Amino acid sequence: MRDDPAEVSYRRALALVSLLVVLVAAVWAFLAPVFRAPDEPQHLNSVLRIAHGGGWPPAGEALISPAVDRAREQAALDTDVPGRPADRPDHGAFIDVVPVPDDERVVVTAGDALAAAPPAGVEGGARAAVEAGVLEPAAVDQMTQHPPLYYAIGAAVLHATGLAEARWDVQLLALRLMDTLFLLPVPILAASAVRRVTGSSAAALVAASFTLFVPQVGHILGSVTNDALVTLTGAVATYLCVLVVLGDLRLRTAVGLGAAIGVGLLTKVMAAFALPMVAAAYLLASGARTRRLRGLLVAGGVAFAVGGWWWLRNLLVLGVVQPVGIPERFGPGEHQGVWFFLRSAVTQFTRSFFGNFGWLEVRIPDAVFWSAALAIGALVAIGVARSDGARRASVVVLLLPAGLWLGVVANAWPGYAETGHVVAVQGRYLFAGLVGLSAGTALGALALLGPRLNQAVPWVAAAGCAAAAGGLGYGFWGFYQGPTQSVADAAARWAGWSSLAGPQLGLVLCTVVVVGIAAVVACVRFARATASAAAIEPTTAAAASAPTAAAGTGSSA
Repeated sequence: MRDDPAEVSYRRALALVSLLVVLVAAVWAFLAPVFRAPDEPQHLNSVLRIAHGGGWPPAGEALISPAVDRAREQAALDTDVPGRPADRPDHGAFIDVVPVPDDERVVVTAGDALAAAPPAGVEGGARAAVEAGVLEPAAVDQMTQHPPLYYAIGAAVLHATGLAEARWDVQLLALRLMDTLFLLPVPILAASAVRRVTGSSAAALVAASFTLFVPQVGHILGSVTNDALVTLTGAVATYLCVLVVLGDLRLRTAVGLGAAIGVGLLTKVMAAFALPMVAAAYLLASGARTRRLRGLLVAGGVAFAVGGWWWLRNLLVLGVVQPVGIPERFGPGEHQGVWFFLRSAVTQFTRSFFGNFGWLEVRIPDAVFWSAALAIGALVAIGVARSDGARRASVVVLLLPAGLWLGVVANAWPGYAETGHVVAVQGRYLFAGLVGLSAGTALGALALLGPRLNQAVPWVAAAGCAAAAGGLGYGFWGFYQGPTQSVADAAARWAGWSSLAGPQLGLVLCTVVVVGIAAVVACVRFARATASAAAIEPTTAAAASAPTAAAGTGSSA
């Protein structure tokens, strides 16, 4: 029996859209200058520490290794890229720095991959040394405030690929590409969640395309960051919560849900914000109360056994859930009130969710990210208000991004109240809730367009390609192109800094363009297949209901 053409076209479109999402992140991995993503030197440093047997020191006690320190110098990290809103008078221009030739870049070895002990004579270790002015804050690797799972995976990848001792920029690129693989399941899980809730393949493809409209996702998940693993675990947990709220109360689902959250908790505390979503899923699920309670307890118990214990240990041993990894780096500022805090926090959060590249220094225009935020907000609201059959599921999956948003803003308030600075408010902290946002947006589009969404899918895919290309183009300009320089000048600078040669970068770009075109074409074929199926169904139904003609009248000629 032949497969349904509409189903085949859906699977092909989903595969290509998902591949495109990952390839866009891979282009970001090649595009962003080395170390030009939040905390990348520290993330690489922690991976190298584990790879070379340096363990996991207490929070605030880990230092940057000599290899990473020299790598930061070679990366010209203390310079300003062209897209920075305002140049700093005491910093040089990135475009004026001549890239270090490949054969002169630092090769990380066992001898320089580990940092020396904190300075002697200062009680309290590295943190106290910073506070005493003996060490610069940049000398501290604050990542040991988190659990070590992500860094252990990165270390295993370096050993498996033979890159534990290699050029630092090659190591960085390998880890960036590792992170892009964590993104691969996200569009697939988003599509599967929406399809289970609505039965609509069109809405599923809209959900899969969501991250193409958020260039920051590609940039961050194309960098070295523990947010990549948290994004994956959040996506898995959200999908499994959809199964639960739809009535899947099997023990294996509860175990899988707990394991996903536990892995997230063994990566970063952000995973804890999935717990209200889990509780709501079991509370709103259909089925016997005892089975729902059993599933909730199993999921919670597994989550604690896998990763939750880490945070309880912190509380019991250190007196805090998450210790401070690095002393405060900002001097006292002016406290301008609650309204200023909220306005600044919301703006920073929204901008850095959609596009604030590098070390939050290349900002997409305000009109772009506010328009995108309003469009997504409107679709999510429509989806919750009008998707009667899917309302429970939509509310459940949106609890994770909502909880993350509220938690991050609330966490920023004490620091603002003390120093007058709004810090630690970044859109990447919402990425664990990407499946929820993707699903909410797709449900809104389905509620708004109904069956017409089938024919809108190619336009959504094409718009997603345009948004992704626009983000990459804006990043290229902001990183490499000076005010009076040509695109060719910027491209040559990119090739000079990259671990790849110019022709290799060209091949990468051609590949993503081809896959983008193929994804749009696949979505066009999906729209045609669904239109044909819709046209055949009434005809088939009419033929089935028509009276059968008599074999004869019984009269003779």
